[in-house]
Amino acid sequence: MKYTTLTNTDIKVSKICLGTMTFGQQNTEAEGHEQMDYALERGVNFFDTAEMYSVPASEATYGSTEKIIGTWFKKSGNRDKVILASKIAGPNPNFGYMREKLDFSPASIKYAVENSLKRLQTDYIDLYQMHWPERKTNNFGTRAFHGHDDVWEDNFRGILETFDVLIKEGKIKHIGVSNENAWGMMRLLEESKYNNLPRIKTVQNPYSLLNRLFEVNSAEVSKYENVGLLGYSPLAFGVLTGKFLTGESHPKARINLFPQYKRYNSDQCTEATKLYQEIAKKHGLTLTQLAMGFVLQQPFLTSAIIGATTLEQLKENIDTIDVTLSKQILAEIDAVQAIIPDPAP
Repeated sequence: MKYTTLTNTDIKVSKICLGTMTFGQQNTEAEGHEQMDYALERGVNFFDTAEMYSVPASEATYGSTEKIIGTWFKKSGNRDKVILASKIAGPNPNFGYMREKLDFSPASIKYAVENSLKRLQTDYIDLYQMHWPERKTNNFGTRAFHGHDDVWEDNFRGILETFDVLIKEGKIKHIGVSNENAWGMMRLLEESKYNNLPRIKTVQNPYSLLNRLFEVNSAEVSKYENVGLLGYSPLAFGVLTGKFLTGESHPKARINLFPQYKRYNSDQCTEATKLYQEIAKKHGLTLTQLAMGFVLQQPFLTSAIIGATTLEQLKENIDTIDVTLSKQILAEIDAVQAIIPDPAP
């Protein structure tokens, strides 16, 4: 395994992070425990979860992933070996079952943290993140800006003040954001700088060969403000393994089980994936190796979040840590990006 440092800390995290959103729906408790055992054996010391998991979110499975991680901590005694990240859900009219108000008010943040700690059977969370912004902005596949009529009021300072209390209480150690853009990151950094408040360490956004939008402006924030990317969906729901180019049905694949997630289903995604497959074959690589190798080589990356439903998939993903792509391969990747840019925003 290779390791990086969680930005502005002395915490070493594996460059591959175990994503857990399948635990409790696609994976049983026993399978989740098996995955965590295996990941830790392979040197993966960074696990990511969220209060809303498993995915897709529902009242019946709310908190199920955190509960599975919690029973593993209790059974294994491995809490001190893991850097644990979780998230508070933002506003969504479909998630009213989570708590009375889906916002980032002091009451909501404290309630969410306390309940995550109970489910996780731990006294602290190493990295606590806002899963998506309160305000209307571009995320989850949105290209056009739809925030013109938003009545949201800037409350970044109040959010950081709440996190400051929780950090001082020892319930969370560090904070980050997710599905956030450059403006949101800069506002939080500004409030931290001028009010002596906790500073965001990471941003968890989608990043893959099919979605390089992070490079447009957020990568500049990452570089100059030292906010590390936790890149999720590096294999684009399995599309970048190439398995959907074979003609086989794959009925248990996430993209088929949950067709509401349409980000990676477009004709442009299929065409770009075919071109990336050709590059991989030309250079004696699997498409998985090409896709993961590309993400892992980015200078702004802190860790790539991988998810798997089988140990075989998990092993293949972790093995890509040793892949290094040449300048020639990277140039060929850029050529595809130039003709089919970011087909899965």
